[in-house]
Amino acid sequence: MIVFQTIAVAFGMFSALPLPQPAWTPRNMRYALCAFPLVGLVCGLCWWGWTALAEFLAMPDLLRGVGLCLVPVLVTGGIHLDGYADTCDALASCAPQKRKQEILADPHCGAFAVIRLCVYFVWMLALCTVVETGGNTPFCVGLAFVLERSLSGYAIAVFPLAKDSGLAHSFATAADRRRVKNILLLLICASAGGMAALGDIGGIAMALAALAALVWYWRVAKKQFGGVSGDLAGWFLQVAELWQLTALVVAQLLLRALGTG
Repeated sequence: MIVFQTIAVAFGMFSALPLPQPAWTPRNMRYALCAFPLVGLVCGLCWWGWTALAEFLAMPDLLRGVGLCLVPVLVTGGIHLDGYADTCDALASCAPQKRKQEILADPHCGAFAVIRLCVYFVWMLALCTVVETGGNTPFCVGLAFVLERSLSGYAIAVFPLAKDSGLAHSFATAADRRRVKNILLLLICASAGGMAALGDIGGIAMALAALAALVWYWRVAKKQFGGVSGDLAGWFLQVAELWQLTALVVAQLLLRALGTG
């Protein structure tokens, strides 16, 4: 029973799926970060389902790309995009660290957030339109959704927090950190290894892109905000998603060029 409650807590917080919402307790939040990657698994299954439907109906590339671009947004309800927008506003302010933290807490959406979101979706749509989805690519992308969430949960459990309040603090303090870190580390290795095995050069490029995004996340969080937070975790997830798909498309283009050269 506690396992299902733990999964429900993770899905209730990080997805828009209509699941029963149990009250948060120390027991069902202890391993909620470990259940977070399951949301990525659902994103991957939906991504695969849309590619299969697009192939069956012979959809135009643009229509297929729009669906692939929107799948993670519809599954998560855009919760991570909210953190991405707030973080972009704070980073673009070039303000002192304390002021950046205040901007993160501001519920209003600034001009830089709108601009960065527009740029994000234009680039993501372009990637989803041109990516080759044959072979093992949908499964590799599904594992990428799992990997980025495993890395995000691991960062919450390991990295210093920017403040003693908020969602990140709630999940971090409630977690059995030692076991959560070990479980998520296993998931990171398993998903990255699966991507490398299924996707060859493209899968390896995606896994490396996710790790690079994690390093960048830590550097930005430490230097600009004094630690990680819920908004920064959302920003990281969107950056990792974009970088991984970019790495996959670049790998596919290079392999195509070398194959025809």
